[in-house]
Amino acid sequence: MFDRASAVCRRQWLARTSSGFGMMALSALHAGQSQAGTGKVLRGKAKNVILCYMSGGVSHVDSFDPKPRLSRDHGKPMPMKLERTQFNKNGQIFGSPFKFSRHGESGLQISDLFPEIASCADHLAIVRSATSAVNEHAQGNFLAHSGFPFLGHPSAGAWMSYGLGSANENLPSYVVLQSGGAVAPHGGVGLFSSGFLPAQHQASILQADVAEAVANVRPQQPPGLQRRRLDFVAELDRHFASSIDDAHVDASIKNYETAFRMQTAVPQLCDISGETELTRRMYGVDDADKTKAAYARQALLARRLIEQGVRFVELSCLTYKIGAGGAANPWDQHGELEKGHRAMGGQVDQPIAALIKDLDARGLLDETIIVFTGEFGRTPFSQGSNGRDHNPLGFSFWMAGGGIQGGTTYGATDEYGYRAVENPCTFYDLWATVLHQLGIDHEKLTYRSGGRDFRLTDVHGNVLKGILS
Repeated sequence: MFDRASAVCRRQWLARTSSGFGMMALSALHAGQSQAGTGKVLRGKAKNVILCYMSGGVSHVDSFDPKPRLSRDHGKPMPMKLERTQFNKNGQIFGSPFKFSRHGESGLQISDLFPEIASCADHLAIVRSATSAVNEHAQGNFLAHSGFPFLGHPSAGAWMSYGLGSANENLPSYVVLQSGGAVAPHGGVGLFSSGFLPAQHQASILQADVAEAVANVRPQQPPGLQRRRLDFVAELDRHFASSIDDAHVDASIKNYETAFRMQTAVPQLCDISGETELTRRMYGVDDADKTKAAYARQALLARRLIEQGVRFVELSCLTYKIGAGGAANPWDQHGELEKGHRAMGGQVDQPIAALIKDLDARGLLDETIIVFTGEFGRTPFSQGSNGRDHNPLGFSFWMAGGGIQGGTTYGATDEYGYRAVENPCTFYDLWATVLHQLGIDHEKLTYRSGGRDFRLTDVHGNVLKGILS
């Protein structure tokens, strides 16, 4: 007979006798279930999200927001009062070293920083009026991911998992891909947290280019023995769960089973040997540029994860040179902007364009939203002689697929690209729009914690209807 009094020692007992899967923090989800609280899950145009996160801050005036005035006034002082910047060593107007041109039937203007993404112009909705309330990397990353500029709140991916449930019980519903030594942006793995949501909704980090994508995922015991062992643990878990009403305990119990199933699912997922040579070349998986090849593998695995029903996938940039951007924020060029941005553009441009085209060819782009953003933009004036400081007052992000109207722009910054002046928007609006396309009312997707109903968009957020098809 199971002694419920012994349940107080459950954590220590499992640490000594289980196979250790509970320590892996892998997501386990109810297949097909929604946990949307009081929210009503509608039939959305999209089912999945891929976040291409450009940690460090891509310069909008050098990529998706052309400003000819900068070239005309290069070297002159800014003709307006400037807000304090991160380092506050502000120079003169800095004309873009990148050339803009029109692309696709829509004629979207995109710079030669992203020639391959530009070939997908008619799929892109470029928002040129994004703003952020913070000007520092860690706070900016938390705000972009969770709607709050500090640790402890669920990431957007966790909210999507909570709101939609799982479409594949053998894999996590929220996956962060890394490769080539990529690390989490400033803020660390807390950026991918489930916060106060049940732990089954936090991200699982997969190393896309190593033999064991998740540490210890390969079985260490014969399948029959491991199965009996897990069944024994599950029986004890059920007794323990019946004695306490706690969703977090229930989530931990489910993690064991998902981890068991991932032993087979993850190695199969990460084995790309069956992909055609044409597909490998399209993504750049075997490119001589090792950073591009590493990011390309992430992009290819993102497609494979979406095919398997994973709800939310985030891709991670790699540093190209320690000291010029840094491992956690590789787009952060306070000096040598052209060199650093060209290197980073070369890393992600071909793989992301291939991902868009591949999803489209397979009929998956219509049900997958791709989001491309960093935590803020960069100043139209220089820092030093050839860099740019952080600029949260106006910058760009883009979205594609999932019912997004391609070949469009939304909002605008002033003629210098300094401030958003037309339809300014925030990350709350971005995630409200994504949730809307997934069939979820962002105001009703809530979770009560500490006596308050929280949501991804806090008390803000408007759907960007101008970019919807």
